[in-house]
Amino acid sequence: MNIGFIGLGVMGRPMAENLIAAGHRLTLSRVKESAQYLVDEGGVAASSAKAVAEASDVIILMLPDTPDVAQVLFGENGVVSGLSKGKLVIDMSSISPVATKEFAQKIAALGCDYLDAPVSGGEVGAKAASLTIMVGGKDTAFKRARPLFDVMGKNITLVGGVGDGQTAKIANQIIVGLTIEAVSEALLFAKRAGADPAKVRAALMGGFAASRILEVHGERMVKGTFDPGFRIRLHRKDMTLAVDSARTLDLSLPNTAATQQLMNAAIACGDGDRDHSALIRTLERLSGG
Repeated sequence: MNIGFIGLGVMGRPMAENLIAAGHRLTLSRVKESAQYLVDEGGVAASSAKAVAEASDVIILMLPDTPDVAQVLFGENGVVSGLSKGKLVIDMSSISPVATKEFAQKIAALGCDYLDAPVSGGEVGAKAASLTIMVGGKDTAFKRARPLFDVMGKNITLVGGVGDGQTAKIANQIIVGLTIEAVSEALLFAKRAGADPAKVRAALMGGFAASRILEVHGERMVKGTFDPGFRIRLHRKDMTLAVDSARTLDLSLPNTAATQQLMNAAIACGDGDRDHSALIRTLERLSGG
């Protein structure tokens, strides 16, 4: 299949690599030095998002935020200027559900399909092709895209209509963010009380408190290794989407809002580009550590 891929960051690079390895022809935009190996493996570098769309039947986006997606789709030499009837746009970024619906309407007006398909699993999941993929859109478009999703992920769900994939991703990020905060508090409590946080974590892994976050991020907290899999700055963006959406829905999410504020503090203290498990450093500062 002729696929366009735009957004070759930490997540996008291994996702694109898996598609190339599966035999798909990829046209790539924004090929920087860190992604040059994808061209060496068979990808084709294009000069613009428009050129990517012109050369592709399916265009995949993996970008940081809502304004980035808007610019790539509708800006000068953007995707829409290279679309023709029958093409499929898949946005795998994590962005606003409201904006997603607006983007989908504009793409549909051109006779093309649109899926929002944000992912969870981080860089590890992208490399292992084990991402969880949460999809919103038409069933027919989902079936068309399913073979591509199978190359990139394992747990793949059509949640509902356009925007529902983004809603599911925000729900995911609420759970992840609040659980990271809870694990941070627990391990900080253990340390301050005089227990060995590593041994406390090991003990908790055998009980009802066990979780993937306690396993992976708890280990990072214990060892103090915070090289990013997923940056605090990006997770703060997702938590802000949650808080803003809750306000629109007249919904109270007090702990989500509190965790967003802790992430604001983490970024203010210079930890924005550390892994989100580094949120424990913010709690340590608040405790005089």
